[in-house]
Amino acid sequence: MELGLLVLGSLITVAAYGLTSLGRNASLPANIIPFLAMIVGMLLATHLIVRRFAPNADGLLLPLAALLNGLGYVIIARLDPALADSQAAWTFIGLAGFSATLILLPDVRKLEPYRYTLALVGVVMLLLPLTPIGVNINGARIWLRVGSFSIQPGEFAKVVLAAFLAGFLVDKRELLTISTRRIGPLHLPDIKHLGPLLLAWGVALIVMVAERDLGSSLLFFTLFIVMIYSATGRSAYVVVGFFLFSIGAVGAHRYFSHVQRRVDIWLDPFADPKGAGYQIVEASFAMADGGLTGTGLGLGSPGKIPFAATDMIFAAIGEELGLLGTTAVLVTFLLFMSAGFRVAHQARSNFEKLLAGGLTALLGFQTFVIIGGILRVMPLTGVTLPFVSYGGSSLISNYLILGLLVQISHRANAPDSRSSASRAVPGAGGRAEAGMTGGQRVRCGPHD
Repeated sequence: MELGLLVLGSLITVAAYGLTSLGRNASLPANIIPFLAMIVGMLLATHLIVRRFAPNADGLLLPLAALLNGLGYVIIARLDPALADSQAAWTFIGLAGFSATLILLPDVRKLEPYRYTLALVGVVMLLLPLTPIGVNINGARIWLRVGSFSIQPGEFAKVVLAAFLAGFLVDKRELLTISTRRIGPLHLPDIKHLGPLLLAWGVALIVMVAERDLGSSLLFFTLFIVMIYSATGRSAYVVVGFFLFSIGAVGAHRYFSHVQRRVDIWLDPFADPKGAGYQIVEASFAMADGGLTGTGLGLGSPGKIPFAATDMIFAAIGEELGLLGTTAVLVTFLLFMSAGFRVAHQARSNFEKLLAGGLTALLGFQTFVIIGGILRVMPLTGVTLPFVSYGGSSLISNYLILGLLVQISHRANAPDSRSSASRAVPGAGGRAEAGMTGGQRVRCGPHD
């Protein structure tokens, strides 16, 4: 199934590439055969690695990611051929990172004992842009630059922090579910056990204020809240968490002009259509021009949208593929999210359940944030559309997440994993672990 879907996705990508050239130049591109060979070759090699090192994995994950990546490449090549060359290189590196994850990390649970080390690494990566090697690009200080090489460490920090949270919550879940005090209608545990939530609030505020990156701070904070709720089932954490985030957001809006400007553009971009609101206004016009079926690949004018290949690539898709094309992209993301949550449901250890669920929720919420900003459901942020937008750091981190999900899926579906899981849970009677409320607890090793 995986091989067949990869072939189908490759054909869709190559067909879109050819149609784009026909729309712009009325001729097929001269490199369409080498392009087809490159796409099929990379995906076939990756497929063989998956079959070798994770043969029991869900066959939907890699093809869906490859389809999104391929469509994004076509749109990027249509907007800027120079960026397309870079994106092809980043795709190769991303697939190499995905393969390395499968080969070097056959058991994701090996990350669990190093949870506090992962926490330290994640926070350092998140705050690195505030050091002298950090640079300010387009108003946000989220990049590191050494010579001509630049990287966005926050993209990798989200993977590392998700692994930390999964390990921490497996060990502290019971303490976080015991109520020792009451604040109004909320029943909360001892304040010392709320450290991760308070840490998430503090780090999110630091990112928002110091790095001027509203999107990343929202993503990180949501990751913490989702994983804590998944581990405990306590809605109080969600209420308190977003109350704290709301306080920070209101304070940032009051004291920082860049946050005020984002909110003002969201509320009325047409107040300054040729200035601050130009980007979102052009994106709105582009999607309106697309209508139901789009102008056709290569026949629109998405290049008028500032940063169309990164922040606004969904608007470019909307113009040339219309409502049907954007709906197809959304359905592809929904299928990917459902596959990711299915992996979390089938996982054989609490650590793997939390990690798979948290990473899947992170990609899903990131998709919602960027598309919601383009459609003016919420203020526009600087995050990228997973697997679709241009950007090396984002693409590589997404493929690392994919590698973790595929490896967890392989372990969950392996026959020996099922039998050993049943033997490991006293009184399980051969049943698979149902969720975080039952089954074997995976405890911390001696490393930390």
